[in-house]
Amino acid sequence: MFNEVYDVIVVGAGHAGSEAAAAAANMGSKTLLITMNLQTIAQMSCNPAMGGIAKGQIVREIDALGGYSGIVSDTSAIQFKMLNKSKGPAMWSPRVQSDRMRFAEDWRLLLEQTKNLDFYQDMVSGLIIKNHKVVGVKTALGIKVKAKTVVLTNGTFLNGLIHIGDKNFGGGRAGERAATGITEQLVGLGFDSGRMKTGTPPRVDGRSLDFSKMIDQPGDESPEKFSYLDITKPLQHQRSCHMTYTSPKVHDLLREGFEQSPMFNGRIQSVGPRYCPSIEDKINRFADKERHQLFIEPEGWNTVEVYVNGFSTSLPEDVQFKALRSVVGFENVKFFRPGYAIEYDYFPPTQLKYTLETKLVEGLYFAGQINGTTGYEEAASQGLMAGINASLKVHEREAFTLKRDEAYIGVLIDDLITKGTEEPYRMFTSRAEYRTLLRQDNADLRLTPKGHKLGLASEKRLKRMEEKHDHAEKFVQFFKDTSVKPEEANPVLESKRSSLVKQSDKMFKLFSRPNITINDVRKFEKVEAYIKEYDLDREVIEQTEIQVKYSGYIEKEKNNADKLNRLENIKIPPNYDFSKIKSMSFEAREKLKKIQPTTVSQASRISGVSPNDISVLLVYMGR
Repeated sequence: MFNEVYDVIVVGAGHAGSEAAAAAANMGSKTLLITMNLQTIAQMSCNPAMGGIAKGQIVREIDALGGYSGIVSDTSAIQFKMLNKSKGPAMWSPRVQSDRMRFAEDWRLLLEQTKNLDFYQDMVSGLIIKNHKVVGVKTALGIKVKAKTVVLTNGTFLNGLIHIGDKNFGGGRAGERAATGITEQLVGLGFDSGRMKTGTPPRVDGRSLDFSKMIDQPGDESPEKFSYLDITKPLQHQRSCHMTYTSPKVHDLLREGFEQSPMFNGRIQSVGPRYCPSIEDKINRFADKERHQLFIEPEGWNTVEVYVNGFSTSLPEDVQFKALRSVVGFENVKFFRPGYAIEYDYFPPTQLKYTLETKLVEGLYFAGQINGTTGYEEAASQGLMAGINASLKVHEREAFTLKRDEAYIGVLIDDLITKGTEEPYRMFTSRAEYRTLLRQDNADLRLTPKGHKLGLASEKRLKRMEEKHDHAEKFVQFFKDTSVKPEEANPVLESKRSSLVKQSDKMFKLFSRPNITINDVRKFEKVEAYIKEYDLDREVIEQTEIQVKYSGYIEKEKNNADKLNRLENIKIPPNYDFSKIKSMSFEAREKLKKIQPTTVSQASRISGVSPNDISVLLVYMGR
């Protein structure tokens, strides 16, 4: 195998690497996945869950394009919840609690069944680069493997340093060594690098906890699933999570260890995720709060291991233990392992193109935490996009990118390469200005045709999506065409305290009222008859309701997106000399020279570039 020239070599087999390898191989590229440990493919290093606010939308987008994360999330789920259901559909976010061991196993088995994909266990210690182009990799064992493209998905392993109290040691994850050599080589080639930090809480023995003292957190009564395919059915049985709280006593016990905390005594200089702070950071920043929530999450169907979500820490293990024993329900807790913080190298993502290919080295792609992101879902989506584009480049096909109005994945990548990040980047619905268009329910309608064109989404996926689209369109039209008489409409309207009608009216008009739901209009005889005649499923019915009730908002957002895309269509020539535009501010010129935006729209989103600067740029470009 070492004499072969691979189309794509993927370095690292976390969530980014697994999606990258699957995408490249499924698109017909001869692919090699190299990882330091084949037993930890797609390991859930932190919490055993997929999805959540905005993250759930990303998993559905990955699935719609033909990636594997949604399928594996379904096959390994032990609980399903649709978050934010009390809000509008743009905010609905699916989340599953996963069986950690089954998740990794299912990923491994899916990858092993993927054609064109080889595996090798070793540490990649360097890249082989000729004339600013990557041509292969070198491993710690001294093996050289040739490749046309390389995708780096090193996670937290690049010069990883683990901290527990005043102890620290090299490692990319508990019990696994750090990766060395790549950072130093890339910096030597002219790349900027930095350090980031993330943390993880203790894992404890569920047999030592008293769940009767905690608040039960069950899954949804009618659980859904992630994948648009019907490979799996929604969960019939679920495992509960639980919730408990810290207390002033717990906080006082934790404060006793602050002087030994690497976060407070200066040993950790790097920036951690602001939206997922450690417990000591929460106590320090929110000193007025007497308690913080802790979510107690089972790690699988049968294991007794439990994840203490909300108690991420790098305090000494004896301090962690003493404090946790003062939490309600944890009085007799036994540790499987303490929490820890980890510092690692990353490369500011402004050094990338939209395809996630580096600007300095042709054929070299970065995906995941190496780009300064945090979270399985963010990493997986980047891996998918990097794998797709590496494969397209090898086969000399047009690059594949997603715009901000097309996918959360497009928002993520645009934010990274346009604005960069100085703290671990996490996706939120608030980052997407077109979130009404980018809902979790319509990811297949938005992206499956694109995935099918790439050769990733199957014919079965496309047909299923087209049937859903056609059925929903016809159902919406049914409401526009069908009238309901006052004697049938008014009892329903009266029960919802909605104004009554005096004459027959179109169902669409009544259904559009804010307080009238699909369950209300199903009381109209013709509606229920239509659903039964065409055997409409939950997805079609939900899609129809959204299209009826939010049609005005959706249309308005589409118009706003069209305006943005006019600037998106104005391309800036490669290597454009911004320094010659003297009437533009100095800061704008410097930022534009550094990031080298490809469109005027991208240029307008760069921090420090004002609307006036964009006007000047348009004049210089003859627009």
